[in-house]
Amino acid sequence: MKSFLLFNLFGLSFGFSFGQSTSFSRTITGLSGTLSGTVQDSVSGKSIPAATVYIADLKLGAIADESGHYHFSNLPSGTYLVEAHAIGYTTITRNVSISGAVNMNFMLLQQYFEESPVVITGLSKATQIRRSPVPIVSVNHASIVDNLSTNIIDAIAKVPGVSALTTGPNVSKPFIRGLGYNRILTLYDGVRQEGQQWGDEHGIEVDQYGIDRVEVIKGPASLSYGSDALAGVVNLIPTPPAPDGKVIGDVQAEYQSNNGMFGGSGMFGGSSKGFEWMGRVSHKEATNYQNKNDGRVYGTAFNENDATLSLGLHRSFGYSHLSMSLYDDLQEIPDGSRDSVTRKFTKQISEDDVYRPIVSDAELKSYSITPLHQHVQHYRIYSTNNFVVGNGRIGVNLGFQQSVRREYSHPVLKDIPGLDLQLNSYVYDLKYFFPSFNGWELTTGINGMYQQNKVTNGTEFIIPSYHQFDLGPFAMIKRSFNKLDFSAGIRYDSRSFTNQELYTAENPATHFDMPVYGADTAGAAKPFSNYHHVFSGASGSLGATYSFSDKLSAKLNISRGYRAPNISEISSNGVHPGTGIFQIGNDAFRPEFSLQEDAGLTYTSRYAVINLSAFYNAISNYIFNEKLLGADGKDSIMSGNTAYAFKQGRAALYGGEFSLDIHPVKAVHFENSISMVYGDLLSSNGIVKNDSNRYLPFIVPTHGLSELRYDFENKALHLVNGFVKIQAAWYAAQNRVFLAGNTETPTPGYTLINVGGGIGITNKKDRTVVNVYIMANNLFDVAYQDHLSRLKYMEPYPDDPRPYHGIYNMGRNLSLKLDFPF
Repeated sequence: MKSFLLFNLFGLSFGFSFGQSTSFSRTITGLSGTLSGTVQDSVSGKSIPAATVYIADLKLGAIADESGHYHFSNLPSGTYLVEAHAIGYTTITRNVSISGAVNMNFMLLQQYFEESPVVITGLSKATQIRRSPVPIVSVNHASIVDNLSTNIIDAIAKVPGVSALTTGPNVSKPFIRGLGYNRILTLYDGVRQEGQQWGDEHGIEVDQYGIDRVEVIKGPASLSYGSDALAGVVNLIPTPPAPDGKVIGDVQAEYQSNNGMFGGSGMFGGSSKGFEWMGRVSHKEATNYQNKNDGRVYGTAFNENDATLSLGLHRSFGYSHLSMSLYDDLQEIPDGSRDSVTRKFTKQISEDDVYRPIVSDAELKSYSITPLHQHVQHYRIYSTNNFVVGNGRIGVNLGFQQSVRREYSHPVLKDIPGLDLQLNSYVYDLKYFFPSFNGWELTTGINGMYQQNKVTNGTEFIIPSYHQFDLGPFAMIKRSFNKLDFSAGIRYDSRSFTNQELYTAENPATHFDMPVYGADTAGAAKPFSNYHHVFSGASGSLGATYSFSDKLSAKLNISRGYRAPNISEISSNGVHPGTGIFQIGNDAFRPEFSLQEDAGLTYTSRYAVINLSAFYNAISNYIFNEKLLGADGKDSIMSGNTAYAFKQGRAALYGGEFSLDIHPVKAVHFENSISMVYGDLLSSNGIVKNDSNRYLPFIVPTHGLSELRYDFENKALHLVNGFVKIQAAWYAAQNRVFLAGNTETPTPGYTLINVGGGIGITNKKDRTVVNVYIMANNLFDVAYQDHLSRLKYMEPYPDDPRPYHGIYNMGRNLSLKLDFPF
């Protein structure tokens, strides 16, 4: 009797047998094969137990046994990049052709530096970074857990060229080389993440404990994703499934001292005869964070719960995965209101808001979420599939997401949300990987999404309800000519966008605004009118990498990007409770187009790794936000809030990154990096160019990071993977700011010292039973404001003669993390 796994999503069903092959699998399956061998120390020749061998294109891994032997069975025929790695050794990669039984042995060197990582984001197949013309970086799991961070975007913000726009410790939006919001496409496991990312204080709805590694593309060089990837791509890759025949698990616990954050996560998964499963639940909560200028910052507590479940099947036809996730966050957002005399934080207690009492110390230390908060929920189900068809492969990714965002802004009628947004997104991604012909590798595909956003369940309306459909065919080709790796591609995107008119009137019971229809629209306000437009544009990329030797390589890439305006930029016309501003859009906006040139140089030796990159990015129809001024030269006030309007013009961003990692001996790592980006507003419709508006807003200042790290272990004492480190993170002053309308102000420079250490403790069988991490950020409790912190501008008394305006970033933060793998 056969047993079957049924995946059914949007009417597309796949039936797979756990026993004999079904008729479907026989029709698409080519030849199958096996891969086996040993992993050994290249000097001593001794086997390396527990070494990992991984095939990224198949999402398959195996763990070497006590004799260093590994084995994969029932693999689809084809050529794959296979990587082998073990703790304390350099990762190596080999291209392996699978046809029948194949043997491949890996000889690993003692690690001084990490060989160029294998990446998959935006590429036709898994590729080493040093051979990819696309500017891409990879953040491995060790880099995530060995550093103290408050969310997953914060965890990658130290990567050269990457930064974060923050609204407190739990809300971060990625920025790449000076660009963010809908110019960066965030992926989760290769599937686009959708969740009202146009909002200033709308973070990424992902469980940070479930992320294994992150890949970041800088710029529009990837053609796999279209609009919203003009500035780059952040791919959050979750924990991989267990190797075949293994059961894995992990329990994590964490405490952070500054805001009393405590979090935990539990994962359990397994794999047997090609069937995989994994589940995870996580929780974290915190009270208000603190610094020495503001004390505890009222309105920054949060309470987050997460859950994921994934199932998968690997056969000779390829693989099919079905995954689900849930994100539920109660998130406070501060408004910065203070008592004018004491500068202590105050809170709103009535709708007329004529009096605000000072927040008590007990409330500042409380974990209870205040009545004025956001409730953000994100639900996701998606299926990723890769099927062998003859000598080629088909990739089919389908997903559904629902983002529910409620922003509670009424202190008396606490259960009525001010802003209520419900976004449904149906995403699709179809690719065909042609068989290699004369060394050429061609991939064609089509992807996009259908979205429907409903806004009418609230009492405040910043955007209208809308729906849109995206369609984007593309083709990519690559080839290696000995030392030269070449890639190119082209894409055309179309977005059909429609927003709906909205009439509002006063609700007689609550006295808040509510939608009205039909005869009730007579005399009602009309904040939004019907609007329809089709945005379209072409994009392309051409690049090459030349390897002068195994140590030195250079790369050059030129790419054209495209982005359709988002809903806020086109249609916003109202108060956004989470930001406290009245936002005005413009439905005459045209799509943004960019032309970016990238150049890079990489040198790798036994004792040093040097990376140098530079870029120039010219953007036409660049959209930016500007504060409006009244006739008296002061802030323009609309509906009791400061008014902002989107503008459009020409812009240029340029800069680069440099990193130098020195490894004089195996145990010592001295890593250094510096990032520079400059943004100029070249012209803008309706604006007279002057010194106040010559620079782009939200440009991170020149900054760098230096880290000295010492690794150690003592197996006789059951201590492994130990390290101690000290970091210096410095940020120069940012004086190149968008001064027009007091939109931005200069930010002083600062330096933060971070320290940390960790150790693994093993049992008598040399299995790690616990990893312990102790860390401290901002060790000397420096009072500073990050230039990309939105809280910097939350100042109710800008003319106050006292020196500290706005809200400062987090002070000293100590952390203890425990990780129990099994």
